[in-house]
Amino acid sequence: MTKLFGSTIKSSELRKRVGDMGQIAGYKRYELREGNTKGVEAVDIWNAAGLNFTVLVDRGLDIFSASYCGRSLCWHSSTGPIAPSFYEPEGLGWLRGFQGGLLTTCGLTYAGAPCEDEGEPLGLHGRVSYIPATQVETGAQWVGDRYGVWVAGKIRETRVFGANLVVSRTVSTVMSEPRIFLHDIVDNEGFDRTPFMLVYHVNLGYPVVDSGSVLTVPVVSVEPRDEDAAAGFKTCRRFHKPRRGYAEKCYYYELNADPDGMVYAGVVNRKFDGGRGLGVYVKYRKDALPHFVEWKMMGEGTYVVGLEPGNCLVSGRATERKEGRLEFLEPGQRAEIHLELGVLASRREIADFEKKVQNCAGKK
Repeated sequence: MTKLFGSTIKSSELRKRVGDMGQIAGYKRYELREGNTKGVEAVDIWNAAGLNFTVLVDRGLDIFSASYCGRSLCWHSSTGPIAPSFYEPEGLGWLRGFQGGLLTTCGLTYAGAPCEDEGEPLGLHGRVSYIPATQVETGAQWVGDRYGVWVAGKIRETRVFGANLVVSRTVSTVMSEPRIFLHDIVDNEGFDRTPFMLVYHVNLGYPVVDSGSVLTVPVVSVEPRDEDAAAGFKTCRRFHKPRRGYAEKCYYYELNADPDGMVYAGVVNRKFDGGRGLGVYVKYRKDALPHFVEWKMMGEGTYVVGLEPGNCLVSGRATERKEGRLEFLEPGQRAEIHLELGVLASRREIADFEKKVQNCAGKK
């Protein structure tokens, strides 16, 4: 039995009521055809819980649009999902194609601020989000009474005389739940020890982010990245209406995990829809992603809160190396990451989520 539209139903009975399961949950694969997005392949995925999202095949299988019952969950930048041929690796050129969206992946061999590391100039946030996926598969099928929809593929970051890292990524959902599951396996297929930096840049926007919204996390400690962040430290987890000339602020968190090793972090807007509330959370294993960064950007048009779990901070590879946080993958070594992104669509769901966060933080 599966729960659907407020009741339970057997898969055999559901199949009698639809001619094609795409009526309930499914996917559509297509190609964008206009301007500098031309040639970008995308996959739209939807389910019966009201969740709709778009995975960009040619942008590292990142998640662009995401909505719940017509309500946007994420922030879109003014650039749109441009084709990877427009990538500018130098300095801050990465921002010319930073589409925002629900998830932008940063890495794989470097992430964070531009820097020079051991004589190598590195730009902002790495290459992986600009690499088209290969061996792409889409599908939908029953597993017992659960109907799943997914897209999967491989993203390879490599060069001659350099790294050869491959991400095997699967993005999926199930028919009756407003949740997205991301599973990444990163393999070092080269023959050298390789720097490994990975940040999941989750970009939440209006109406999840609005005046009165808050960041809910199981805090052990938090530090501002710089003077701008230090000036807003006392209100770092509370959000306000857009302000002209706002300077971005980043905060570095140490978060507690629950007894199973899972971390929960989310943004909730309790005032949404007359007090019904709306929120988005991320769930992941702390041993895989030990660091968490909050990106607070309350500007006009650039009005977004980034939840950024990662295996590094975002001050650049040179700093990570100097301060002893830089991770490496040995030849043949593998890293595996599971990430869950979910919707909080009522006061009760928000309260249950806050209880999980309190349990992580050791509070009752």
